[in-house]
This record gives sequence, C-alpha cells and structure tokens, in this order.
Amino acid sequence: MGETLQPVIPGFNRSLRVEGRADRLTGDPGAVLLREVLERSGIVSWMTARLNDPRSKVDVTHDLASLIRTSVLLAAQGWRDHDDADALRHDPAFRLAASSAAGLTPLEGPGLASQPTLSRFTALMAAPANLKVLREAVLEMAGRGIRAERRGKRMPSVTLDVDSAPVEVHGHQPKAEWNGHYNARIYHPLITSIAETGDMLDARLRAGNVGTAEGALDVILDVVDRARKSFCDVAMVRIDAGFPSAALLAGLEARGIDYVSRLRANSVLDRLAEPHMVRPVGRRPVQPRTWLRELRYQADSWDRPRRVILVVKEREGDVSTRLEPPLRVMQRYGVTGQRRY
Repeated sequence: MGETLQPVIPGFNRSLRVEGRADRLTGDPGAVLLREVLERSGIVSWMTARLNDPRSKVDVTHDLASLIRTSVLLAAQGWRDHDDADALRHDPAFRLAASSAAGLTPLEGPGLASQPTLSRFTALMAAPANLKVLREAVLEMAGRGIRAERRGKRMPSVTLDVDSAPVEVHGHQPKAEWNGHYNARIYHPLITSIAETGDMLDARLRAGNVGTAEGALDVILDVVDRARKSFCDVAMVRIDAGFPSAALLAGLEARGIDYVSRLRANSVLDRLAEPHMVRPVGRRPVQPRTWLRELRYQADSWDRPRRVILVVKEREGDVSTRLEPPLRVMQRYGVTGQRRY
C-alpha cells in the first residue's frame, strides 16, 4: 500500500494547503516553510515595530514586513540578486510566503516586490537608525532560538567567538580598500558568534585597510552586555592572534570578562617554551600525547605579564626526543580574580 501524505496547513495562512503532487507548481516550496519559521519566531513583527519607514502609507504597495520577508526568503532559497525577484514575481510559493495578507489575496495582487523596490528597501535599511535595529535583531533572533530550545531558560554560559573576515570586492565601493595581508581589495568586517551553537550575534562593516583589532573592544563589550541581558548569565570571549592588544586585554579585564586568545609565535615565547620541549623518559604510548604548560609572558606593548598556556603535542611517527608543538601559537590567558581555565 502506498503512503498517504496529509496536507500541511501553515499557521500564518490557514487558507493555504501544502501537499505533494505530480504536477510542479513551484520550484521553491521551502519558502512557505521558512515563512512559518519566521512567524513562529516573531522576529519580523519585532523588527517592524522598531524600524523607521519614511514612505507615505498612501503610496505603499509592499509593507515593510513583506519586504523583509522577500529579502530573507530570496537569500535563503539561493536567489542572491534583486533581479531574481522579477523572474519569481508570480511564483505562488514566494507570493504567499512574502505577503502580509492572511488569505488568498496575495495571488491576486501585484506579485513580489520588483528589483527597484527592493533596491530602495536596501537603501532604507542602510539608514543608521535602521542599521542599529538590524544589528540588534541578529542577537534577538539567536536569543529567541536559545530560549525556545531550553524551554525559556537561559544558558549558564556561552563562549563568544570574535573574528575578522576579508570580503573581497571588485570595484571602488565606499570603505573598500586594498589590504596587503590578504593581497586584495576588501571589506574587513568584524563578526561575533556563539562557539557552542554557531549562532551569529553581530556583524560590523569596517574599511578594508583597518587592523584586525580596530574597534574590537567596543564591539565585544556591547555584544557581551546584550548577550547577558538576553540569553546567558556569563559570556566568555575567544579571539584570534590579531586581537590581543594591550588596550583590548585591559578593557576586558576591567569589565571582569573571561577571555582566551591566540598569540603569534616569537623568539621570546620560543625561549620560554624550550625547557618543555623534551619528551618524558619511557616507552611512548600508542596514541600521541598532549601537554599543557603554564608560563608567564609580557609582550612589549603590555603593561604587565599575563598567564600563557603552551600547548605541546606529540606527532604520530616522530622518533625524535624533541617535541614540536604544532599549536605553538595557541595560547590561553587567565587573570587573577577571574575564571581559571
């Protein structure tokens, strides 16, 4: 006997039935499911209540909520260009998923927003006040998901990953600059995410020629405060080797924020590590071993020594008595009065 599939009725539009048929009405049925996720999260209504829309309501064909859904759903379904909205203008799944109407009227209306409308929407969202709302919405969405998974409870702690990422551009857009390290013309945004879940919490666009740590302290303190307010009690910070400047570390310590960072290898660290690079006497075990050694180290720019953890690993098949730590630059910091790792 064949399997009988029951039609799905999404909550955002009770007149809509989603069912499998031999005939193909749309190539993007996933847009309807994603709209249901957006509705259950409540993030679109949260955003529209805070965004500034200067358009005259008399002249508006597509409200702000439908434009947000259109942009999100197009990107989620793999349609990256605004011109794609013109090709999908009369697609039934996209029209129903993007519209704010609760009945079948979306199929009788003008269709999806056009490319010019979406371009004007992008410019509207780029206003400073609306950019702030977008940035806050990213963390709000992550917090709602975490609280939903934990039945309303906050996480006891999270680790915030702070990274810079090169975004190569091919033109002379504002803030796009040549970066010799990446050998390309780039933007150099700063991105913060949760290590345990992968949720992105914040993204800040920066000029392509800024240093890795440029503006990082202000961003980290802002995200930590908002994360603690939204979904966790304690936030620890994990940063890469380009971040641990004296000002950034001192700023984290002044706020009592635990952190772990990498350090670039240098001759001073090599001398400190040298006594710990000999394999212990005795037969080697089958599996390679790892040792952690605590050191005290002060970079030239730091105001005082800090705790550094040297990670030393055996290499499989290495018969030498000398150890070569492949993660020599992997360091950890702990500060008196804060959590000890």
